[in-house]
Amino acid sequence: MNINKLFFKRLSVLLLLFLILFVFIIIFHRTSSFGKREVLFAVDPVTEITKIELREGERELVLAKDNEGWKVNSTVEARKNAVLFFLEILTGMQIKSPVSADLFDKEIKTNNSKPVRVKIVSGRKTVRSYLVYRTKSNRYGNIMKMRERAKPFIVSLPGNEVDIGSFFTADELFWSPFIIFNSHPEELNSVSLENNADTAASFKITVSSEGEYILSDTKNELKGWDTSRVQRYLSYFIHVPFESPVTDITASEKENIVSHDPVCIISVEKDDGDKKTLILWERTKEGQKDNDRLWARIEGKDELLIVKYFDIDPLLKKRSYFFTGQPGDE
Repeated sequence: MNINKLFFKRLSVLLLLFLILFVFIIIFHRTSSFGKREVLFAVDPVTEITKIELREGERELVLAKDNEGWKVNSTVEARKNAVLFFLEILTGMQIKSPVSADLFDKEIKTNNSKPVRVKIVSGRKTVRSYLVYRTKSNRYGNIMKMRERAKPFIVSLPGNEVDIGSFFTADELFWSPFIIFNSHPEELNSVSLENNADTAASFKITVSSEGEYILSDTKNELKGWDTSRVQRYLSYFIHVPFESPVTDITASEKENIVSHDPVCIISVEKDDGDKKTLILWERTKEGQKDNDRLWARIEGKDELLIVKYFDIDPLLKKRSYFFTGQPGDE
């Protein structure tokens, strides 16, 4: 009887030890997994990413892959090079360094910076979701968190010093092709150029219902102009790119730029009623006039653009251009 009691006592002790060990293993596993989830931003490179959702305040943007390639909000073809590099970021980024609570408070909370909420999908499965705070406090342009209460980190793409934070944007303009105008002459109903530096150089070209061109100044129809020059000018609107959207200036800097009188305003109306107006301002570089680039904005859009003179110069004609042998003939 004593032997049986001793056996059961030892068995009870062993079972208790086993139970304690089992509980310890479970707790350790959960803690370990939780720690991994705190830092696991990158998607496994073998996973096919099919959709990326970016939510930034009131703006939401979806990059999705279909049989034709990547689309922006299911309508516009996405810039291929931008998407390919973004996929490289999403699968290759690694933690560069942790961010202290004091630094996070100083850079993010004090400035009331709102995060970009990121969700990455493969097929029907969400494979990653996290928060990206864009910041100028580091060269990589970001502080990331897995969740609101998670630890913050600076994340980088090894071997590349690029500002990866700039890619986490819900700005449709950033992901769409960098094109301002892309209209064939037969699609145009009217084109006008308002030259604020030389108002006598302003003009408007209108296409009548019969397909005839009408050239006018700010008030009156003009005569004696060269039809071939009008046709040539309208052909310049087939492909007019901009260099890049402006992402590295403050709201006050932007306001200062647009508060000045623009150099000129170009308006294009297509025969389907679609109208686009481009406003151009002089740009300075190190206190001097930038002879290579201009600030620009499409009317109705908040974002500023950078436009090269090389790309926009064919559109910046004076009215005299359309009259053979007149000043400005070129």
